[in-house]
Amino acid sequence: MTPEFAGSVLHASDAGYDEARAVFNGMIDRKPDRIMQCSTATDVAAAIAQARADGLPVSVYGGGHGVTGSAVVDGGVCVDLRGIAHVEVDPDARIVRVGGGATWGAVDAATQEHGLAVTGGRVSTTGVGGLSLGSGSGWLERAFGFTCDNLVSAEVVTAASEIVTASEDSHADLFWALRGGGGNFGVVTEFTLRLHPLGPIVLGGMLLYPGFMAVEVLKNWRDFMLTAPPEVGGGVALITAPPEEFVPEPARGQPACGVLLCYAGDPEEGARVMEPLTSFGPPAANLVGPMPYVAVQQLLDAPNPKGMRNYWSGDFLAEFPDEAIEAWVGNVQPPVSPLTQMIVVAGGGVIADVAEDATAFGNRDAPFNLHLLSMWPPDPTQDQANIDKTRSIAQAMKPWTTGGVYLNFIGDEGMHRVESAYGPEKYARLREIKRAWDPDNVFRHNQNIPPAD
Repeated sequence: MTPEFAGSVLHASDAGYDEARAVFNGMIDRKPDRIMQCSTATDVAAAIAQARADGLPVSVYGGGHGVTGSAVVDGGVCVDLRGIAHVEVDPDARIVRVGGGATWGAVDAATQEHGLAVTGGRVSTTGVGGLSLGSGSGWLERAFGFTCDNLVSAEVVTAASEIVTASEDSHADLFWALRGGGGNFGVVTEFTLRLHPLGPIVLGGMLLYPGFMAVEVLKNWRDFMLTAPPEVGGGVALITAPPEEFVPEPARGQPACGVLLCYAGDPEEGARVMEPLTSFGPPAANLVGPMPYVAVQQLLDAPNPKGMRNYWSGDFLAEFPDEAIEAWVGNVQPPVSPLTQMIVVAGGGVIADVAEDATAFGNRDAPFNLHLLSMWPPDPTQDQANIDKTRSIAQAMKPWTTGGVYLNFIGDEGMHRVESAYGPEKYARLREIKRAWDPDNVFRHNQNIPPAD
């Protein structure tokens, strides 16, 4: 029996259509045949069934934050989850049930009311769905693991429009694949995530240095992070200093180096532990101090506005020796666009304690992860220069990479990059699971894993 759709449908002629199809990356301008705005898992099942009956491709809109713009598909059916955005916290059980269309800002706000948290995106407008299914990297990962490591269960609408629950005890193969395999296996309409005590006040913020100090700052940060306790989270961003009051006037608009920090524990203890970082320099601006965790989660919101043009890439590093740091800084500075952010985050901590084959996501032993985030104003004439710069930086860093990649950090770079995220054995297993759950590759408008032959 075909499920009934009780949501709203937007076509190109309808008011609100253009707003509903817009995504974070301004380079994406796709026009779905229809946007099916869902309020329940049954709506999602009906939308998928309609799309298949009409022979139309399917996309899934959660947060719309992915750089590939996979939330929308030309001439197809956009299954819009933004009406499924509930966040229900059970503080006694330390879990949260989150709708597939919720954003991390909503999750952080609700969980912090109870002094609880789970690793979430570094920009509060990021969707829970895409981040969680891609593994879920965030400031708390070294202390609490990736988001997918905290997944207890998932309500999934399959390609056959069935609604199932995946967990360690139910459809364990699907549950394994969901934790890092992306949106290839179904539409998750509810995530149940494990929570950890944290906040509401943590030690966090940013140390800002002039660009000419970047090499020495990175060396100090690297040495510290290689032996840092798991409570220490953060990264280093090579940026352009913004025209803000906290930036000394001569430094505004110039290359800069920002050390972003978050301590997942007692703020006083964090101040002692992170002293080798906060005392280095000294920085041109020291914005590290006790602050609400929700504020830490919003530190990167302003530099990442919706609608700018974006081109991303990334790689895991096997090591980050002095020559790699010098190559990184030398190739990044000066940037083409002042909006660009070239980021390195540290691995280790509890993410490295999880067995490599425990989840679809791997690369757990990589000590560092590069995120090449090129961003520029909505002017297509600037596209090629920014894309070429990004690719040249990525190529310069290849000698120190693992060959693996975190798929949420990259654009469309080909099937070989998707396979490299998992390695041959995991990739083969994922293809078998794909064949079991989506043999027709309905969910292909993503970093795709095709079903096994």
